[in-house]
Amino acid sequence: MIPPKRNRNNPRDYDQDLYKARHLIENFFAKLKQYRAIATRYDKRAANFLGAIYLAASIIWLN
Repeated sequence: MIPPKRNRNNPRDYDQDLYKARHLIENFFAKLKQYRAIATRYDKRAANFLGAIYLAASIIWLN
């Protein structure tokens, strides 16, 4: 899914749409990790942690 280097003699094929989608997902996780409670797993219970992820994801989505 990663595009080849520009100076490669025989460039291999890749799906540009899939690469764009992957890039958006990676950027989302990078933004999600900016929240301290998510990055350090501040909540010990899985349900509370999932709620924090939902809250942070909705804040990111609204911005």
